[in-house]
Amino acid sequence: MRVYPHLNLRLSLTSETLFGPGKAALLQGVSETGSIAAAGRAMGMSYKRAWYLIDTLNTSFVEPLIVSTKGGKAGGGAKLTPTGAEVLALYRHMERAALDATAQDLERITALATSPQAND
Repeated sequence: MRVYPHLNLRLSLTSETLFGPGKAALLQGVSETGSIAAAGRAMGMSYKRAWYLIDTLNTSFVEPLIVSTKGGKAGGGAKLTPTGAEVLALYRHMERAALDATAQDLERITALATSPQAND
């Protein structure tokens, strides 16, 4: 399988906290499933890891990005806050803009990249 050069956008929120494709996908998963556990499972991560990442995000912004309710008779769940939805939308917009701005350069780098068959 050939892997082509691609662009990943990572934002440094603090000196120790990054926001990139993985955290964006986790936010997207919670938005789509209404569940931290389901979003984590879809990404192949444990609930504990997903919860840790969400806690990190929630404390890295002025307002939480995700709120959750405990289970029980009514059932639990999680959802993006308006701030969470805005952060995800802004990140996706920056991703598209960065890809659009670098599309020709990525095509050229791909053309210059060593073929994986040459390394076999």
